[in-house]
This record gives sequence, C-alpha cells and structure tokens, in this order.
Amino acid sequence: MAITPSKKIMRQVGKSNANFEMIEEGDRVLVGLSGGKDSLTLIHALHEQRRRAPFDFEIIAVTVTYGMGENFASLLEHTKEHGITHHIYETNTYELAKEKIRKNSSFCSFFSRMRRGSLYSAAQQYNCNKVALGHHLDDAAESYFMNMFYNGQMRALAPKYKAGNGLMVIRPLIQLRERQLRAFTDDNNLTTIGDEACPAMRFDVKMPHARASMKIMLSEMEEKFPSLFVSLNASFQNISDDTFFDKSRFNI
Repeated sequence: MAITPSKKIMRQVGKSNANFEMIEEGDRVLVGLSGGKDSLTLIHALHEQRRRAPFDFEIIAVTVTYGMGENFASLLEHTKEHGITHHIYETNTYELAKEKIRKNSSFCSFFSRMRRGSLYSAAQQYNCNKVALGHHLDDAAESYFMNMFYNGQMRALAPKYKAGNGLMVIRPLIQLRERQLRAFTDDNNLTTIGDEACPAMRFDVKMPHARASMKIMLSEMEEKFPSLFVSLNASFQNISDDTFFDKSRFNI
C-alpha cells in the first residue's frame, strides 16, 4: 500500500523547495535514512515529490552503519516495498570511537561528524550531487538557542549549503514541525528506529543535556506564546543584521 505524507507536509516541502531551490532538474539526491521518524518522513516526501514534480530528479536512500552488527533488514524490506532505491553504507565508526572518545566526554558531535562524512563519501560513490538531511524547524530553533547560550553565536540551520567537498546539502523538512513528522509515522504505523541504535548507548559517557534543555525551554515558551515557531520561522528569513554589535555590518 502506498504511503503518502499529508497535504500539509507535501505543500510545505514544495514551498521550501521553491523558496530555497533545493532540488532541481537532473539532480541525483542521496537521502540519509537512519530509520527514525524524520528520515522516514523525508524519504517518503521526496519519493512523492518526485512523482509530482514537473521536472526529473532521482533519489536514493543510504543508511550508514556504525560497524556494530546492525540489522536493517526490515528497513530494506520497507524501501523495497515502496520502490525506493536503498543502499547500506558500512563504516567502522564504533571501533574508531573506542579510541577517540574519552570517558565522561561528549559524544554527539563526534558521531554526527562521522555520520555526515560517511554520507558525503557515499554520495560520491553513488554519483549524487546533493545530500538531503531530515532536520526540521524544531531542530533549527534548538540549534539557534544552543549556539546563543553556549557558543555566543547567532547561528541556526541553513536550508541549503555547500559542503567542503563541493556537495550541496539540503534540508527539505526545515520548515516543518517535529510533531508533524511524528504524526506521519504514527498515522501510517511505521516502525521507527530510535535511540536504541545510537552507538553512544554502549559507552560510559556523559549524556547530552544541552539539546534536551532547549526542547524543554521551547516547549514552555510555546505554552505561553503559541505562535512561537511561526514567529521563529519568519525571523529566520527576516534578519536585520545591521542592528547587532558588529560594526562591519552597521548601516552607516
């Protein structure tokens, strides 16, 4: 049975794609598919967009392993059922982490960096010119406040950027809410892969708290200001950078 994301999801994906020129004629897009709710929504949204779009492009799903003996048989069966080209990209990240990560140290940036690098390598191997990631508006908002509070920097998540190796990286779900993606997988009874697949669960390391704190803070703010994320989405597109404390940007 075909699985089609909701009209709201498809409308926003199409709108974001048009606004930020993410996918164009002739593109071959590698979609990072971890099996979580975000990447499952992404692969199905792009699969449907490919059917609807007035131009031709290709998508392939790639799942990166950590070298822990992961079993992605059910995920492969799912993509095969829906006619989605899917490859498993093997890595030895877990073994590398044993050497690189110290006890009680942070691990998120290490695994994120290694996974991203593996996707870039896979894109080159499968002749893809773009890599699609499943980040959403909640991720962008959390990253924005994390950078502000912990790094003293005003930085979010770009809908589109060029990686160091020349690949274009896109985030087609960046203007969608996390709850919309969760609803898609719940409504379609999709089995999702969660934190149990994270290699960090096998290490005696400090669990990350910054993003969890941001989620709680934003949830509390949204209770008081229900239009919070509508305003954040608008703000990320309406930047008066000459009003901040950077004299190189002053409008003088």
